[in-house]
Amino acid sequence: MARFRNQLPEIELTRRDRLILYYVLGLMGLVLSYTLTYNYLMWWLEGIDQSLFASFEFVVQTMTTTGYGQDAGSWSHPAMFLFVASAQLSGIAIGFFTLRLIIIPLFTDAEVNLDDRLTPKSDHVIICEYRRDSEVLLEELRELGVEYVLISSDEEAAHDLSDDGYAVIHGSPQRVEAFERASIGTARAVITDADDANVNTILTVRSIREDINIITLTDDSGLQGVLKTTGADSVLSPHGVLGHGLAQKAVSSLNAELTDTIDLGPGMEVGEFSVPRGSRLLGKQVRESRIREETGVTIIGAWIDGELQLPPKPDAVIRQNTVLVVSGALEELESFSEFARAVGSATAESNRVVIAGYGEVGQAARAVAIDAGLDVTTIDEHEGENVDVVGDAASKETLRAAGVESASAVILGLPDDSSALLATVLARSLNPDIEVLTRVSNTESTEKALSAGADYVLSVARVSARMVAKELRGEDVLAPASQIRLVRVPAAPLAGKTIAESGIYEQTGCRVIAVESDGEPPTNIDPTRPFTGEERITIVGTDESVQQFLKRFDVTPAENGG
Repeated sequence: MARFRNQLPEIELTRRDRLILYYVLGLMGLVLSYTLTYNYLMWWLEGIDQSLFASFEFVVQTMTTTGYGQDAGSWSHPAMFLFVASAQLSGIAIGFFTLRLIIIPLFTDAEVNLDDRLTPKSDHVIICEYRRDSEVLLEELRELGVEYVLISSDEEAAHDLSDDGYAVIHGSPQRVEAFERASIGTARAVITDADDANVNTILTVRSIREDINIITLTDDSGLQGVLKTTGADSVLSPHGVLGHGLAQKAVSSLNAELTDTIDLGPGMEVGEFSVPRGSRLLGKQVRESRIREETGVTIIGAWIDGELQLPPKPDAVIRQNTVLVVSGALEELESFSEFARAVGSATAESNRVVIAGYGEVGQAARAVAIDAGLDVTTIDEHEGENVDVVGDAASKETLRAAGVESASAVILGLPDDSSALLATVLARSLNPDIEVLTRVSNTESTEKALSAGADYVLSVARVSARMVAKELRGEDVLAPASQIRLVRVPAAPLAGKTIAESGIYEQTGCRVIAVESDGEPPTNIDPTRPFTGEERITIVGTDESVQQFLKRFDVTPAENGG
């Protein structure tokens, strides 16, 4: 019996749902007590012995004011008249209460208190404002099983998100009462993304609780010191990380250097590699590339023609700027880097990169490109230090002036997605061989950018959500600025099954790339070996497929080093 109770789903009711439940239970109790009282009074005071069902009918008729004519001639005692009058008055009061609590909110556009929609919170995260496509982060947290409350000062946006099922309240993150409504007393962390109001928000939180973890997102990495001094425990700069990631992809393509590798343990690392112009791999099918035979690495995934293949199809053709995801020992990855390098010496002109947009993304990208020895030309609408061409990057004239027609790569760090998409198309039309790396603000624009001709696309919203998830859960990610996601999880749900029997790929689209057990170094997969359930496995996939895996197998990403 206890086992059956444990299998029952845990039901959490919002404040409004709990109020309705209490109301319904109270109404049932009142009707029952009226029925028993009326039945007893009819027998004791009037000498009439009638069934409980007849008394129940009288109570319902009286409380709903639909009549009670069949009993009116039977009353003679004053107590009966007093009781009937009380039932009538309580029925009218309950009718008004029902109208206000249930009927009006269901069938009209009456104002709804968003606080009433919240379920009880404990060990949750409070998110303040969040300007980077809220639904991406909220969906991320929901899929990972992280309880949260979003405080939004935009009332319309708060209602829209709440109507979509997210835990959101309307309020100012600079006011103590908003945090009290969000149950800050039982929260474990606060995430603030309030732009210029970050400092005010941090000070407000610290005035309530000194011990809570505060994670702050900023578009200006130069403010990290100020924000930490104010009271933030962690400061994340998604734009800087994204610019760094885009530039590293350009560097890896032009210099054939592996970047953003993640150490899975002794003897195994994973990295992304963009196949450069002039590589011996160009035009070959994966099956005939002899990558494993020549270098020892395993190809675990590839972005080919805008499609993520896990693993790549054997007959898939490797093209310029195809992004290969490979695993192996460090020396094997280095051997692969040399094997895939462009044949012959690269000219100075072939190592030139154009960076469009010189905000936080562009500045981070330029720093990486300069450190790698690349020749950099920057574009921005406003004059400034290190800006080489002033103009609209979404115009052919400006792109020509920056030398896109002869450059090897262009990094588009424009804040507006429409401009970024237009610049992608224009850059591709001016130079069909150029590597186009595009930043987009909204995740919906990722597929559009790939269709427009981009070779590599990173979304600010997705990078931000990954950084927050990593900060909250300690999950291992193959660089937040990456088109794929890689996490470690316990293998407990797979106990007794082999990889093939688990149906991981068929059900979620993820691939298992490594197994760790009993403190031993990670190893490649043996498809015939059943899991004991004590291992930790490393899976790779898109954000959506990883979330689907975590939800389908009900597991939590493992802590770093744990």
